[in-house]
Amino acid sequence: MTRFVRLFVVAAFATALLAFPLAAQAGHKSDPRTANIHPLGHIVEPASLFTANPDIHTDIAFWGKRAFQGNWDGFNIRNISAPGNPRQVSRTFCEGNQGDLLVWENILVRSWNTPAGSPGPFGAGLTCDGVAVPAGWEGVHVFDISNEQNPQVVASVQLTCGSHTASAVPDPANGRLLVYSSPSSGTCPGFDIIQVPLANPAAASYVRFVNADHTCHDVGVIMGSAMKAACAGGPGFRVFSIGGPGGGSLDNPMMRYHVEEPGVTIGHSAAWSWDGNVIIFGHEPSGGVGAECEATDDEVKKSIFFYRDDGSSATKLGKWTLPRSQSAIENCTLHNYNAVPLRNGRDVLVMGNYQAGTWVVDFTNVAAGDGTVLREARTVAWSDPPPAAVPPGAFFCSPATGNACDVTGAWSTYWYD
Repeated sequence: MTRFVRLFVVAAFATALLAFPLAAQAGHKSDPRTANIHPLGHIVEPASLFTANPDIHTDIAFWGKRAFQGNWDGFNIRNISAPGNPRQVSRTFCEGNQGDLLVWENILVRSWNTPAGSPGPFGAGLTCDGVAVPAGWEGVHVFDISNEQNPQVVASVQLTCGSHTASAVPDPANGRLLVYSSPSSGTCPGFDIIQVPLANPAAASYVRFVNADHTCHDVGVIMGSAMKAACAGGPGFRVFSIGGPGGGSLDNPMMRYHVEEPGVTIGHSAAWSWDGNVIIFGHEPSGGVGAECEATDDEVKKSIFFYRDDGSSATKLGKWTLPRSQSAIENCTLHNYNAVPLRNGRDVLVMGNYQAGTWVVDFTNVAAGDGTVLREARTVAWSDPPPAAVPPGAFFCSPATGNACDVTGAWSTYWYD
C-alpha cells in the first residue's frame, strides 16, 4: 500500500468535468475524499444545459504537456506543464455535440454526434471553426493543431450515423493515423474506420465500416504484442483481433466473439489491462442522466466487470461495485476510465463517475483469478463531491418522484504522465 500511495501522490490524474456549477469553485479541495488523493489544479468554467451557458465539457485527451478538453461546442487546449496551475491556451468552436476527441502529434480529430441543424438542447449547429457544415451532416472533423493558439479544421469525413466516440489507432508504418469511430446507434451496429495521413491530414478519408452485430458505444484498443480491440455496446461487448497471430489487421479488424453481461442494456466503455489479458467492461444505465447509484439500486447498475480474454471466448473473473451510495439528485454511472501502467505487476483502474466523482480501484486479485470464483476488486482511493445544486427547469434524474438534477460531475478520469 505504501509503495502505491507514493506513486499516487506524484502521478497526475486528469478529470474531464461536465457541467460544473459555481459551488465547485474551491477546486475540489473540500470534497469528501480519502487521504491519499490530492486535488492539484482546477480550471473553473461553470456551465449547465439549463442555464444561458450550456458550454458542456465532455472527454479529454493528452499529448505532451497539453490536455485537450472536448466540449459540446468545440474544444479547449490546456497547458498542464504545472499540474497545480493548469492554464488555458486556446478555445476552438465547433457546434456539433458531443465533442469526443483524440490527439496524435499535430492532429486532433473531433466527433460530431448529431445531424447538423438539429434543434433542442442536444442539437447541433451549422459551423465548425468558422467553416459551414451542411444541414444533416454528421461525422468527424480533422484539425491541424500545430499552431496551438489557432487550430485549423482541415478536413471532414461524413459518417452515416455520426460519431459519438473516437479512438486513436496509430499506424506509423503506413504513415497514417486510423480512427475507430463509434456511432452508438442501432441503425449502424458497429464502428467506422477513418484514415488520416500524418503528412497530409487534409486528405483524411473513409476506410470501412466494421460490423459488430450490435451497437458500439466505445472501442477500447490495445496494441503492442496484444493487438486487440473491444467494442462496448448493447448488452455486452465484442472482441476483435487487429493483427498479429490472432488475425485481422488495423484497418480490417476480425471479430472473434461476443459476451453479454446479465442485466446490462447500454454497454458503454471497454478497456484493457496493460498486459492485454483482462477486459474491463462498464455500462451506462439511463444514459448517464439518471440517479443510478442510490443505495436501493441493483448492484449491476453501479458495477464494473472484469473478463479474461481466452482467445475465442472470455471468462468472467469478477467485478467492482461502487461502495459509496449517491443521492436521488445525483446523476451517476461508472463512465470513463483507464488502467495505470505499473511495473510491479499490479492492475489499477482510474475512473470518472459523474457526480460520484473519481475512484481508483485495484483489480490485481481479480485479474489473477481463473473464473471458478468471482472476485471483488478493491477500492484504493476516491474523491466524491457533494450533490450539485439543482438548477431551475432541471428534468434529469428522477422527476417522477420530484428528484430532478443537473447533469454534472466527472465525465472521465484518466491516469496520465
